Amino acid sequence: MNKDILAETINMMLSELSGVSRASVNTLNAYQNDLSDFLKFCNGLNISQTSSITDKHIRRYVMKLNDEKLSRSSISRKLSSLRSLFNFALRNDIINKNPLKKIPNPKIKRKLPETINLDSFLEIIRLMDDETDKNAALRNKAIFELLYGCALRVSELCSLDVLDIDLKRMNIRVLGKGSKVRIVPIGEKSLNIIKEYIISNSKTVKTPLFVKEDGNRIDRFFVYKIVNKYLSRVTDLDKKSPHILRHSAATHMLDREADIMAVKEILGHENLSTTQIYTHVSVERLKKSYKKAHPKS
Repeated sequence: MNKDILAETINMMLSELSGVSRASVNTLNAYQNDLSDFLKFCNGLNISQTSSITDKHIRRYVMKLNDEKLSRSSISRKLSSLRSLFNFALRNDIINKNPLKKIPNPKIKRKLPETINLDSFLEIIRLMDDETDKNAALRNKAIFELLYGCALRVSELCSLDVLDIDLKRMNIRVLGKGSKVRIVPIGEKSLNIIKEYIISNSKTVKTPLFVKEDGNRIDRFFVYKIVNKYLSRVTDLDKKSPHILRHSAATHMLDREADIMAVKEILGHENLSTTQIYTHVSVERLKKSYKKAHPKS
């Protein structure tokens, strides 16, 4: 195996991400798609060796992406994937210089996350109480309580087992990004619904917390379908994904003066800057309230 062959370098990096770093399937797919696109570009230039790639080739690649009308965020993501690739190549002595060292990511105006208000969430729970299929309704209520009440990511929700729920200590064990485990508290109201769901379904500690009608563990598409269904009935937001509930939970906690470091730990963020985006949401809501109500606005 010639490690300097670009295709081999990419395969080795993906293997390390999968085996050592234990990256999620979605993360691996994103890297694979980005790096396969770059490999195709290099093949078109008859470049097969990792060490042959220069900053000029990278700039030419960025120009190609711009010509294809890719958004700044998409270009930024592809460059981040390439940075990871060339950092891997540096660590493994495949190259001695990173061609991306002087190439910045395009500046992106970060969009403020969309949220729903607490009344909308409570309305969703009331709608579920009116459903004829009580078992499905109870499961869906428990799903919403964890997505909003514990601010979980969809992947974290889907991977939960009954064993991860500690009813006595009122917390859950969450397997987050990068296989990092964190303990998240559960509020009493959410806990009561989850407890009722577990008892009514006679679940044992070794079983998945949530399963579909066929008995298999739920997946992100299943959760999206449920969340989209109920959000569509209470809000006209363009996006109606499960992440809206996580955004809403973080924003509502900060609205009520929660410590930002505590919110960071609950969300499982690596960097505080990721959590700080929710402070901007709170400030924007404050501005809107001021403009609407203050006589001097």
